[in-house]
Amino acid sequence: MDFTPVLASQFNLQNWQVEKVTQLLDEGNTIPFIARYRKEAHGSLDDQTIRALSEKLEALRNLEKRREEVRTLIAGLDALTPEISAALDKAATLSEIDDIYRPYRPKRKTRASVAKEKGLEPLAKTILEQKRNSPDPLELAAAYVNPEKCVETAEDALAGARDIIAEQLSDDASIRRRLRVVTQANGLLVSKAAKKDEESVYEPYYDFSQPIKALAGHRVLAIDRGEREGFLKVSIQLEDDRGVRIVENTAVKEGSPCTETVREAAQDAYSRLIFPAIERELRSSLTEEADEAAIKVFAVNLRQLLMQPPVKGKTAIGLDPGYRTGCKVAVVDATGRVLDTGVIYITHSQHQKEQAKEFLTRLIEEHNAEIIAIGNGTASKETEIFTAGLISSLKGRKVSYMVVSEAGASVYSASKLAAQEFPQFDLTLRSAVSIARRLQDPLAELVKIDPKAIGVGQYQHDMPQKRLTEALGGVVEDCVNSVGVDLNTASPSLLEKVAGISAAVSKNIVTYREENGAFHSRAELKKVPKLGPKAFEQCAGFLRVSESANVLDHTAVHPESYDAAKALLEMAGYSVKGKAEFPGLREKVEGMGFSAAAEKLGIGEPTLRDIVKELLQPGRDPRDELPAPMLRTDVMKMEDLKPGMELKGTVRNVIDFGAFVDIGVHQDGLVHISQICNKFIKHPGEVLKVGDIVTVWVLSVDSKKGRISLTMKGAPKIALN
Repeated sequence: MDFTPVLASQFNLQNWQVEKVTQLLDEGNTIPFIARYRKEAHGSLDDQTIRALSEKLEALRNLEKRREEVRTLIAGLDALTPEISAALDKAATLSEIDDIYRPYRPKRKTRASVAKEKGLEPLAKTILEQKRNSPDPLELAAAYVNPEKCVETAEDALAGARDIIAEQLSDDASIRRRLRVVTQANGLLVSKAAKKDEESVYEPYYDFSQPIKALAGHRVLAIDRGEREGFLKVSIQLEDDRGVRIVENTAVKEGSPCTETVREAAQDAYSRLIFPAIERELRSSLTEEADEAAIKVFAVNLRQLLMQPPVKGKTAIGLDPGYRTGCKVAVVDATGRVLDTGVIYITHSQHQKEQAKEFLTRLIEEHNAEIIAIGNGTASKETEIFTAGLISSLKGRKVSYMVVSEAGASVYSASKLAAQEFPQFDLTLRSAVSIARRLQDPLAELVKIDPKAIGVGQYQHDMPQKRLTEALGGVVEDCVNSVGVDLNTASPSLLEKVAGISAAVSKNIVTYREENGAFHSRAELKKVPKLGPKAFEQCAGFLRVSESANVLDHTAVHPESYDAAKALLEMAGYSVKGKAEFPGLREKVEGMGFSAAAEKLGIGEPTLRDIVKELLQPGRDPRDELPAPMLRTDVMKMEDLKPGMELKGTVRNVIDFGAFVDIGVHQDGLVHISQICNKFIKHPGEVLKVGDIVTVWVLSVDSKKGRISLTMKGAPKIALN
């Protein structure tokens, strides 16, 4: 089936764009490759749009597959009619398709199936017809009394007939569809305390009620968790009369002796069968929508975290704080190589503090370290205070520090990858190395860790893990490929995130590098085992070879465009050999006209613009264009904070109801969504992103609970006592 018109409408694209992206995906091309090197084909769509389109295309194909499965199943029962087939064609969701299939689905034993086994189906059919001249239902039922089938009385027969009618009404797709729409529009989600007077974080939901259509995703997830943990009882409520009327209007015909019996069956169908199913379905739908929204927030935050600017060209000291076992130290040079390690004790005696100060001072001087990365875990505050004091005592040497999130560092330290990378170090020293490298190059280090462990989302452990893994994996892939990877220094973890490179091939690349020395060209990649022509096509443009004599190997220009790039340089009057700088290239191409030059070179204009950009800045890192991370030389305590105080901070996490900002006091402060700006916003992500440097003012401080409330709307008016 052709989904082009649907996708084009949903993504506000032209049909030809959707058709080309679909074709490229079906040909086995990766999303980063399509986004970067096939711009002419699809109109320069970005990787996020292409990924969203790919996911929706897969969902539509799965829906179509289920539609045809149901059509085949019903046809196999000789029950497929033109009406049913048309209804299947119109069904837009899996729920609607399942509603159509419901009457034909094999059922477990039900009250209705038991009644049918007793031969009561003809009675149910007669009653449901509700003829005006029909005898009283009990008279009709009397003919079906059969003690051998456990139908002892007419009342028993009538009860069985009602069960059959109730199930038939429950299987009516039109009833379910209408009731679903009405409940979504008018239903309430209600939660109550499961145990009275029991304190918990779920107290705001102990007596909670809100229209379904107005529910925020983070509330849904909080209520779901509270229910799972036994603190809440949750239900969806709809005025009974409103729901029952929908069923009755379909089934009940006035003026027959059987009318009241059908009405009773309709009420039973609603309360026992239909509404509980609709409630389960809507609860599931609300959770799915909330999950998707939370995954989207997580993905946005992860993208921003991974794209944090690196601190290049500086030797870093990583400190993994601890009390009893001490603070682990690792010195890492600008390339990420470990130069020195050790353990210091800064929370013990004064003598040990002095020893720690001497040890770190020696490391700073010996290795010319300029930055210190401190993990934000246990004993972080004491380590930060100690570090600030150490920096202030250094004479004539400029050193700064930054508290780094160590989320996932322990996961990495205990991993097989870390053991292979640092077999000589224990777990805590590996963490110290990871903390230092996170400051130097967040992307290269964080790709080694399961994205779910990085801690820039909300309720991530409640998410459908397969979907979360897919979404976050896509973000990591997009980030790695947008930055590019140095072929001669990248770890296997980083290489396998490059488009077209599998885990096995990434290991083969490293093995080849170890056995043959550094790569001297992209073309040499073709010698790597299992890296075939298709993989080379997909990955080559994202790999940089700084040792190559060919300047194009230093750039994001794809090998398929090398001839065009060389022809361009010759057209512009540059010698290709031994030349790495091409000043004035853009102006010369503008003089020719980009469109005319592209046509002459036999390439598209977007490709030409990318080639020019790369030649002007070989080895360009897009992260360098972002604001640098905020480094500190002093430290504050929570007790130092006063309402109205103005501070600079770094956004650490963006969630549905606000953003957490690191203001240098160990405990991040919360800027509630209502305090972010003076205009209405639906989500904090419209204004803030992880890594932003922002100005905030203190609203309130609760030292006992460790809570700091901040505002970005300007200095608050402080009431005078």
